[in-house]
Amino acid sequence: MTKHAGQEPPVPEEDLKRFFKKDVFCNYVGIELKEVFDGRAKAELEIREEHLNGIRIVHGGVIYTLADLAFAAAANSKGRVAVAANASVSFLKSPKGHRLIAEAWEVSSSRTLASYTVHVSDETGELLAVVQGLAYRRPEKIVEVFDRA
Repeated sequence: MTKHAGQEPPVPEEDLKRFFKKDVFCNYVGIELKEVFDGRAKAELEIREEHLNGIRIVHGGVIYTLADLAFAAAANSKGRVAVAANASVSFLKSPKGHRLIAEAWEVSSSRTLASYTVHVSDETGELLAVVQGLAYRRPEKIVEVFDRA
């Protein structure tokens, strides 16, 4: 990853995992942040009955929520508070397995904007969805919001 003027050093993985444990909605859904470091993140979710929609497949909102947490963790790992400015999702297949895995990585970044790609697959390795996200980097350091969150 390229370091840009005004960019903070990467935040330690354990600090980011603790911070994202405070995400009430993701905890409610059952998402676990497995890895996060320097513009990359991996999150997982065990599929439960309440994740299914009316036709008994995983609800698209569940898949997007998993991808969004991986996107947020990857973007915030760069040291400054990052929020989504835009995101788009393409749903490709329904999962065959019982676990969803989202892997996010930084594609491009500048001082204030960064682009991320997230692949969501199941434990069989089938690619289920692709998310493209654009993050806006706010001026404050992520470590400054740890205590407020």
